[in-house]
Amino acid sequence: MSNFPFQRLQVDLAALINKTPAGQRLISEPELAKQMGVSRATLREAMRTFETQGLIRRRQGSGTFVVGKVQALDSGLEVLESLDTMAKRLGLEVSVSDLSIESVTADSELATALNVSAGKPLTRVRRVVRAENRPVAYLVDTLPDDVLHVDDLPADFHGSVLDFLLARGDSLTSSRANVSAIGGTAEVAKALEVQRGDVLLHFYSQLFDAKGKIVDYSLSYFIPGYFNFHIVRRVGNNS
Repeated sequence: MSNFPFQRLQVDLAALINKTPAGQRLISEPELAKQMGVSRATLREAMRTFETQGLIRRRQGSGTFVVGKVQALDSGLEVLESLDTMAKRLGLEVSVSDLSIESVTADSELATALNVSAGKPLTRVRRVVRAENRPVAYLVDTLPDDVLHVDDLPADFHGSVLDFLLARGDSLTSSRANVSAIGGTAEVAKALEVQRGDVLLHFYSQLFDAKGKIVDYSLSYFIPGYFNFHIVRRVGNNS
């Protein structure tokens, strides 16, 4: 398909989405593809643009729904801060659901990520972050249990491991993060109510204390369109 017909398809889809009330389901993909005169594969490719903008949401087994646009969380990445802190600074309301706190043991992957021995007891905290009751991020923190034990967290724990450690007085100095775009796994897609394989922003991070010890290994998955991350960089000295 040439670029022009594909752009025409996106224009037609935009018009359809704009005139469909928020919360209403679009017609099925086979019907919509037939109506637009394209294959289902081409239709899905075009629809990803609107998914990343947060304008539509595909739900496994239910179809594609139009959603009202929420304000994007805009933040720089130069300073590490929790989503709660970012949202409060920007005047946005977020909530946490599906909170899971459990004891696990380090397998080879976790042992490498945390620089600990295989079999070491760990604490894993998983949760979904919501904006206007829509899932927008899925966060997984894994820490050595001598840094954070499941019993350390209060009953009213709201989901930010970073904020908890800072409030406790832990000496945290730096974080190293790798950022990429990936296809959502079955676990992540279910948590975020998207289709398996849908493109997500992925952060793989390690948090260090003042002694250089890795105290937290985190995996963060964000639905594009709800987040606008940016980095301010100085121009290098060419002299």
